[in-house]
Amino acid sequence: MNDRGVILRAFEQFRLKSCVDFKPRAAEEFYISVESHEGCWSYIGRSSPGGQALSIGKDCGRKGIVEHQFLHALGLNHEHLRYDRDEYVTINHENIRKGYESNFNKHSGNVSTTQETPYDYYSVMHFDKNAFSNGNGSTIITKSPELQDMIGQLMEMSEHDVTELNKLYKCNSSVSFLDCCSFDDESLCQMSVCSAADDGWQRVKSVSGIIVTDHTYLGKEQSGTSFFMHFSTEGRNEGDAARLESKTVTPTRDCKVQCLQFYYHHSGHESDQLNIWIREQQNEADSRGALRLMDQITETPENYWKLHHVPLNANKSFQVVFEARKGAGNSSGGFSLDDINISETECPFIWQIRDIEKELNSRSSQLWSPLYYSRDGYRFGAELSVFRNKIEIYVYLISGAYDEQLQWPCPWRQITVQILDQNPQIQKRMSFEQSFTTDPEFILDGSYYWDKPRKGPFTIGDESVFLGGAADVALLTKDDVTRREFIKGGDLILLFTIQDISALLQRDSLPCPKVTVKNFSVSTDTSTQQVTCSVIYLTPI
Repeated sequence: MNDRGVILRAFEQFRLKSCVDFKPRAAEEFYISVESHEGCWSYIGRSSPGGQALSIGKDCGRKGIVEHQFLHALGLNHEHLRYDRDEYVTINHENIRKGYESNFNKHSGNVSTTQETPYDYYSVMHFDKNAFSNGNGSTIITKSPELQDMIGQLMEMSEHDVTELNKLYKCNSSVSFLDCCSFDDESLCQMSVCSAADDGWQRVKSVSGIIVTDHTYLGKEQSGTSFFMHFSTEGRNEGDAARLESKTVTPTRDCKVQCLQFYYHHSGHESDQLNIWIREQQNEADSRGALRLMDQITETPENYWKLHHVPLNANKSFQVVFEARKGAGNSSGGFSLDDINISETECPFIWQIRDIEKELNSRSSQLWSPLYYSRDGYRFGAELSVFRNKIEIYVYLISGAYDEQLQWPCPWRQITVQILDQNPQIQKRMSFEQSFTTDPEFILDGSYYWDKPRKGPFTIGDESVFLGGAADVALLTKDDVTRREFIKGGDLILLFTIQDISALLQRDSLPCPKVTVKNFSVSTDTSTQQVTCSVIYLTPI
């Protein structure tokens, strides 16, 4: 069951990053038959009618492995077999296990194509350095020594993998990606700014008197395109507001669920508000649309960039509207925004761990995440342990307010933990991800393992709780998490999803997720305020 859920998650990555989609077979002559045999394997490209086998066997239930096999089925071969591979890697034939030599046979340029993509050490299609080794040493040596430990990653498709796939299928669109903006260009990604007062949202490199810089290049050498948006609440009157509106995007998937994600930096007063609306158009002639408040940020200011997700449920074309509003208190800062992404996907839970490098440099450390509730009321949380340069992540079922109304043992909930690659563009991320599923029939030491939490009590934060079944979802080294952009601004971000996959017992797809609509208190004039917005090319400050 867990592998079935992982396969669907891999499909979601294809939809987000590429123009390729998958659907359950109806009556098509050519189709992929996903089966469980020994090992993980697939034929290359379309090979035969009547069901082309693709095996996701034991220990193959990882997103990157599933993507690897489906990329084979879609026509991609191993990266280290490219006709130009000798310019980038050396194959140590003497170290290859006997009988497996054919796995390293180079293809000629006459029978294969790279779609004019560069050799990709980060490709999910690349073998690792010790693939099929006879124990006498590595089978693949990179010409650039610093990349030796990079090859063979099984996190997910790389940017060049996606480019090659899209070129092969002669398309460059995406099924579920809608929009993104890091404000590198002065056009603001066709976003509009408007304000009833002077000096609304500004595109800036820095803010006077506040320690805040662009998030996109945080931790890197700042480039000439290092910008973010800022609305100052300093010196304003209570109720002063400004809006930043995205371009219009149109959801096309059957499930009308979207996720808005962005980074914000709050340096104003705790009474200041950042309201997130959607303006949904009823038809093509409707230029104003109907405003709906989807989320509101009002909190104690903290001096760092925070990742934030807002679940959306637009049925028609819509815009996202960021409204910053001055509160009652004195302010010396305001709200900053950067790295916005909108996609037709479900939003996860967020655990942003501050100053993770401090934890990594300690001999041992234990951290608990916030505690989360699934849509149907199951409660869970994660423990991150650091010991001797190793990071281990456990996820527990935890006692909660709805336990007496829930079904126990917990049936077929798939929990996924993702260590986020904080690339500003969601389609270019290569995040580490691991999933497990609660099997209600699993028994350990005479008890149902995923039964109602009864171990304890334990103290997590300021709360006394009972613990239930747990899964060890990640064992990483310090080197693992210091690659790519897993750590940015000193922070490590873990994302969690919990999904009911019990429907996969009977069919090959899941029902549409639901978005819980929140209620907020806003001033009565906010939704009726009509200020003309237009695209303005802002002069950087």
